[in-house]
Amino acid sequence: MKHIYMDYAATTPVASEVLKAIKPYFSEKFGNASTLYKLGQDARDAVEEARKIAAELIDAQPEEIIFTSGGTEADNLAIKGLAFANKDKKHIIISKVEHHAVIETCHWLQKQGYEITYINVDKYGLVNPKDVENAIRDDTLMVSIMHANNEIGTIEPIEHIGHLCRSKGVYFHTDAVQTIGKVPINIRKMKIDLLSASSHKIYGPKGVGFLFVRSGIKIHPLIHGGGQERKMRSGTENVAGIVGFGTALKLAKKNMIKESKRETRLRNMLIKSILKIPKSHLNGHPNKRLPFNTNFWFNSVEGEALIMMLDKMGISSSTGSACSSGSLEASHVLTAIGLSEEQAHGSLRLTIGKYTKASDITHVVHAVNKVVSKLRSISPTWSG
Repeated sequence: MKHIYMDYAATTPVASEVLKAIKPYFSEKFGNASTLYKLGQDARDAVEEARKIAAELIDAQPEEIIFTSGGTEADNLAIKGLAFANKDKKHIIISKVEHHAVIETCHWLQKQGYEITYINVDKYGLVNPKDVENAIRDDTLMVSIMHANNEIGTIEPIEHIGHLCRSKGVYFHTDAVQTIGKVPINIRKMKIDLLSASSHKIYGPKGVGFLFVRSGIKIHPLIHGGGQERKMRSGTENVAGIVGFGTALKLAKKNMIKESKRETRLRNMLIKSILKIPKSHLNGHPNKRLPFNTNFWFNSVEGEALIMMLDKMGISSSTGSACSSGSLEASHVLTAIGLSEEQAHGSLRLTIGKYTKASDITHVVHAVNKVVSKLRSISPTWSG
């Protein structure tokens, strides 16, 4: 049976070039980057080279890059770290469609006495910068709006929001986990103060990410110990992971424009074909969306049944509902854009990547059509 992977927004396979680059750091180049002898200094040089690559990609300085264990830790360090270092202001603004790493961090801060304002989005998942402006107060510490949504792919107007925050003297953080290496990012032009990124979304290894912190901004560390990463993230550096991330970022920069155009063509082909299925709907903005992301909902179809049946046909995908504590919970993103819980439960996310071919799209469309028809034939709510 042919296997087609359509969940690149969740994670990606490690690229062969990345695997080749990191392999020596598990064996002959195994040194601790904090030691003074050559083996350790060779590891240090490799870490700093990756830091330089990461900085250059977003027009930052190497000393503004802090390596972390991934996007979740980077989000936590950005928000909690900034909050702990600036306790005179206890108001934070985020959108209702942020990643759980941002939302749950803010929920925790609420319990510590912080006030969180949750900005609504429109039916496409777009944040209105005017709503952000209206929410800013004298005690507002920061605004955190993701660059692009991980579920529905909508790209937010972060440059507009960044300029707005800078003019108001409010810090601006963006979760760029879905966009780093996929679409151009210039932190100077976009007026971004803090930015989170992750390796495993761009064909790098899992367990590594980074946080950009603009020079001059004070944050408190969440992890204490030996003082690695400029005392912002103690712990022996994950040298192999960092090297892999740097290699993945270098490859992404080289191939970004060409790959984005290719994936956009496949994405549009997929959207056009899926929407031919009766009572199918596109979630997210039709144009202002990631080149690799598609998200749909289908009348009278249960999303979890849909992905399980597709999996049996060799297709890996995801849905906007999740089994949590024994109950089916609708996606907060899909309900925020106006879908009912029932509609959100009928969603399907198909995300493509550098190994996706046009023939894969044709195969997937045929499979989705077949499964949707089968599920509707046994659904008591389907009227045809």
